[in-house]
Amino acid sequence: MTATQVIIRLLGDVALLLWGIHMVHSGVMRALGTELRQVLAVGLRNRFSAFISGVAVTTALQSSTATALLATSFASHGSVRLVPALALMLGANVGTAIIVQVFSFDVSLVFPVFIFLGLVAFRRGQRTRVRDLGRAAIGLGLMLLALHLLAETMRPVEGAPAVRELFAALTRDPLLNLAMAALLTWAAHSSVAVVLFIMSLAMAGIVSGPAALAMVLGANLGSALNPLIESIGGDPAKLRLAAGNLANRVIGCGAALPFLGVLSAWLASLGLGAGAVAASFHLGFNLVLAAAFIGLLPLVARALVALFPKTLKADDPSTPKYLSSSALDTPAVALANAVRETLRMSDVVEAMLRGSQDVFQSGDRKRVGEVGQMDNILDRLHAAIESYLSAVDGETLTEAETRRLSDILAYAINLEHVGDVVEKSLMKLAAKQIKNRLTLPPDALAEIDTMHQRLLEDLQLATAVFTGGDVGAARKLVEDKEFFRNGEREATERHFARVRDGKRESYEVSGVHLDILRDLKRISAHIIATAYPLLEQSEMLRQSRLT
Repeated sequence: MTATQVIIRLLGDVALLLWGIHMVHSGVMRALGTELRQVLAVGLRNRFSAFISGVAVTTALQSSTATALLATSFASHGSVRLVPALALMLGANVGTAIIVQVFSFDVSLVFPVFIFLGLVAFRRGQRTRVRDLGRAAIGLGLMLLALHLLAETMRPVEGAPAVRELFAALTRDPLLNLAMAALLTWAAHSSVAVVLFIMSLAMAGIVSGPAALAMVLGANLGSALNPLIESIGGDPAKLRLAAGNLANRVIGCGAALPFLGVLSAWLASLGLGAGAVAASFHLGFNLVLAAAFIGLLPLVARALVALFPKTLKADDPSTPKYLSSSALDTPAVALANAVRETLRMSDVVEAMLRGSQDVFQSGDRKRVGEVGQMDNILDRLHAAIESYLSAVDGETLTEAETRRLSDILAYAINLEHVGDVVEKSLMKLAAKQIKNRLTLPPDALAEIDTMHQRLLEDLQLATAVFTGGDVGAARKLVEDKEFFRNGEREATERHFARVRDGKRESYEVSGVHLDILRDLKRISAHIIATAYPLLEQSEMLRQSRLT
């Protein structure tokens, strides 16, 4: 086998390993994502339970980076203190080492079983969770297959003097070994894959024991670079967790580097093979670092807070602009501030509706995610407005101010619900349509576009009702309810006509169209609800539609 063939096969084997890790991660997240988040939420109460949670979640996800992102999502909402989050990362690093330790044993005969059982579960599973776990099992089988192929690729290389001399020259300097492995881990986004590759090199005798240990250190260092790079930009406080994890890795690598020769000889004297030496060193390194740092985490956290102070971006759309605490003693001013902030929510809802309208016309998958992310802005603004209004002294409010406070809260709640419908339902339907390549007919797209345009007009009317008490706008809003009700009824009749015709492709597309119209009707109900308090006060509403 030529050197070119060896390199091509190595690239393919490593790519298969990375894809297997991706499938395990995505399958487990889809099947058990909620449970894993609950484990983290419970475990992040103190540093010791956070450490154990980090080990458990990372072992399930096969990725310390994924665990770090989950922890960051908690931290971004302010629900996680820095000390437990740092302990979680210590546990995540140990979790990746445990994964490598398991794979250091000869389990190559198991991969056909995992792939077969995973395929059966994925193809025949009646429940979504079973199919997702089947996906994870296939990924695990592919990882084991990739390790088997790596070993097969390395076997002919053992007797190739030219390749051995090349690797000997490249791995002569421990710092160069560390840097190469760190860059490879950063590029691969997986320390598990890189350490397993290093084990294959060591077992083939291509790299010496000390060189393999130096590369393991580099893999640990490289795994800390990805979370740091992804945290760059915006609020410096987001860097705290990633920077603390990187500092932990750097100190550990600096302390271990001078003793690699001694450690390699000692581990080999225990009767371990070359690959097992690398795997055992990887586990021992992370256990020692965890034991050394877990007691110092409060000091580390204080240093990180001082180095990376929290700042608020002036242009952050989720940051309240008008909720001045100094105005709380003057209810009229406080209510005016809350109105201005609620109008910012209205602007976000308008942007979401325009984005939703664009998604169904363009079929842009990236746009789906962008529109869904706007709901986070609504949630934060809504929470800030509720908290602000709860701080207003209710005993000092006049009857009119009490009614105005209720109207503000009701409008903010309705806007927040509109955002939920767009993100959790409309964008899910858009993603389904794009994924399954369902093409809506021109008349359906035109109807969806018309309804979106009507919603945007109704949102303007609702704003006029909310800010100026425009009775005419309120009446026009309620009249528009018939437009959405009739549109849904007609679409339902057309859908069942297609079902009766028995054309599966036709009524599947029709079903998606109907679901979209129902969601648009739900949105209209939340917007139109703004008109009812004003019409009730004006005695322009019946008490009931019943006869």
